[in-house]
Amino acid sequence: LSDAAHMDETSWRVDGKNRWLWTLLNKQYTLFHVDKSRGAQVVKTLLGEVYGGTLHTDFYSAYGEIDCRKQKCLVHLLRELERVAKYKDHGGDWPAFSKKLKRLIRDAIRLRKSKEERDAATYQRRCERMEKRLRLILAQGWSNKEAQRLLKRLNRHQDELLTFLYRADVPFENNFGERSIRGAVIMRKNSFNNRSEKGASTQSVLMSVFFTIKQRGLNPVDTVKEALKIYLKTGNLPQLKEFTASNG
Repeated sequence: LSDAAHMDETSWRVDGKNRWLWTLLNKQYTLFHVDKSRGAQVVKTLLGEVYGGTLHTDFYSAYGEIDCRKQKCLVHLLRELERVAKYKDHGGDWPAFSKKLKRLIRDAIRLRKSKEERDAATYQRRCERMEKRLRLILAQGWSNKEAQRLLKRLNRHQDELLTFLYRADVPFENNFGERSIRGAVIMRKNSFNNRSEKGASTQSVLMSVFFTIKQRGLNPVDTVKEALKIYLKTGNLPQLKEFTASNG
């Protein structure tokens, strides 16, 4: 894998039984996998016990079992703040908590976007200020139950919230992984999931192939057709790198 990987998961059905569709991807490859489990062992199977790059995910606990640098999706966090404000207990000191956290996230994103405009020393000082602001928010004694619930999560992932400030290849969100899952969800609606484990395995392979081809700027159907023609002539499947966007 490259220096950055994205993972996400969603519910799936196989012969009427609950399963999970996982996606693991970087800028060049997309892998789909259907599994009975939503546990950490699946993450370890797909990614390995130790990963040398940065893993982008939401806050689901299974991703915490991997030993690697991480960036949690801050868009997820902003969405949750909005959901609490609309549907849950948003009384007491929740408005102040939410306002401070939102402001911190947005200021951090603006800081990252302005990195090229600042000298290294100034940028580093601004990053340190962001880290200090985060620590102060987490250390404050918030009384609202929803704020306390989120604080437990944020304290667990404190070192995984602002990774993007320090690495150019790390975004503050996991949109890459979410888009991949959304594409699979559209297929799920059209195909009504799978009737057998073999069918689920076949579909996960086909989706992996098609999504990866599309990532390269190629037409999946045309590329597969051309690959099959070459296979029938030579007995060997060509490497994907042999294709270009112009002949895909």
